Amino acid sequence: MARRVEFVDTSILCNLLEVPGKCQDRDEVREQLRRKRAARDCDLLLPVTAVIETGNHIAQLSDGYLRRTSAEKFAEVLRMVVAGRAPWALNEVEWNAMHLNALVDGGSSGMTLVEHAVNGVGCGDLNILVERDRYLARTSGVAATVWTLDGGLAAHA
Repeated sequence: MARRVEFVDTSILCNLLEVPGKCQDRDEVREQLRRKRAARDCDLLLPVTAVIETGNHIAQLSDGYLRRTSAEKFAEVLRMVVAGRAPWALNEVEWNAMHLNALVDGGSSGMTLVEHAVNGVGCGDLNILVERDRYLARTSGVAATVWTLDGGLAAHA
């Protein structure tokens, strides 16, 4: 049986960090994380896209106090990732011409970046799929999906 890996989407990270306006499913997500950790049947990877998008959501908060406290919590979680104390590891991806071509081509989704945009799937979601594809290309014996609450992304994950 292949080892399972799940890429953590922005929707999951925002709920776990309790980003105001982006955490309406936090109890459910926390319970899912608890079950995943207890089962120990999959590894969680944090894609670069989720880091960037979550940081953008925090930076766009209108309340300065909430923006600061959310940013501080986010920075602490990122430090935990670096120290190996987070429930997930960082997906290290090389941002180069190969990655950009895969993004424009739509990765393994069967649709190009343009087609995804026309259908309302953002570049961030598509990039998580490309990160997953590239991870699968450099590893063996792994089944990789995306842990997300986003219906559009879940359809391709």
